[in-house]
Amino acid sequence: MSTTAAPKGLQDVVANESSICFIDGAKGILSYRGIDIHELAQKSTFEETTYLLWNGKLPTAAELKEFTAHLASARKLPADVIAFLHAVPKTASPMEVLRTAVSLLSIYDEDEKSVKHDGNLRKAFRLTAQIAMIIAAFDRIRKGKELVEADETLSHAANFLWQLNGTKPSDTATKALDVALILHADHELNASTFAARVIAATLSDMHSAITGAIGALKGPLHGGANEAVMHLLNAVAASGEDPVEHVKGMLERKEKIMGFGHRVYTTEDPRATHLRRMSEDLGKDSGSKWFEMSRAIELYIKDQKKLNANVDFYSASTYTALGIDIDLFTPIFAVSRVAGWAAHVIEQHDDNRLIRPRADYTGPAYPAPYVPMNER
Repeated sequence: MSTTAAPKGLQDVVANESSICFIDGAKGILSYRGIDIHELAQKSTFEETTYLLWNGKLPTAAELKEFTAHLASARKLPADVIAFLHAVPKTASPMEVLRTAVSLLSIYDEDEKSVKHDGNLRKAFRLTAQIAMIIAAFDRIRKGKELVEADETLSHAANFLWQLNGTKPSDTATKALDVALILHADHELNASTFAARVIAATLSDMHSAITGAIGALKGPLHGGANEAVMHLLNAVAASGEDPVEHVKGMLERKEKIMGFGHRVYTTEDPRATHLRRMSEDLGKDSGSKWFEMSRAIELYIKDQKKLNANVDFYSASTYTALGIDIDLFTPIFAVSRVAGWAAHVIEQHDDNRLIRPRADYTGPAYPAPYVPMNER
């Protein structure tokens, strides 16, 4: 047994080098390629941010126009993938459907086996467009609605809402989702991104890496927290209780309140700052009660537990105000995070070394005796 064992969960262990994302949890800093997330949320678009993640710099106007057109032109799903979406049970979890559909996509991708930079970039375009389309298509299929053809004149955020709802989204809704996609696009070596890099480091393909990342994101301790937050808000609404009294009762029963605290940030999650504002703006537009309820809970938890709201807390009310079903919250996380996953797979393949950590052995002391069957 080692005397220098890594902390449980590898907390604060530096496991790799990356030039993609920087986090300072004590100061509440998140940046992509050195650019602060607040600047990107206020001034950028998801397409421009994705260009930045994949290319290491902001694009010129001509480069962004070409990039946006390339991403829009990738909005195509193989017929067999659409048939698969029709064939699965309508009660299937959207994350299960997404995980399997992304794996299926590899069979039809001409660059599937490539781990070269250019091949990975081509796959990144296709996967970013296709993941959004899969989620929108499956949601319509399970509701008995006709599929909506992609509109290449719309932005990534607007086209997703168009294909999901069948109506052109408002500028407010498009901007809210676009900012949410920017905020979720990357977050250093989180569980799903690390899973993707471990898979990519074996020189497996991008589809395999992103399928693995989706599997990690599916877990409630990673991507499912915002769903739990919305279930909480719905429970408060159904109970008719004051939000603070409801949460107080949960704490007395030792029940976990999702959407607070973070393994990295010791101050406010900078992404929560923007999502709080969007939740408030969308609530005013729609007349919904979710923001006021969320704000009351946030202030109480901060006062009583000294915990800050994280990215999941206000994404719940933001997505609900956009008319998005709860079980699509985590898949929409993937619509955004695929940009970061792809960037990390590209970076890993460009300068690869197999990721193979060691474990601190805690079993019986060596050499343990082999006990014959008749003596056990």
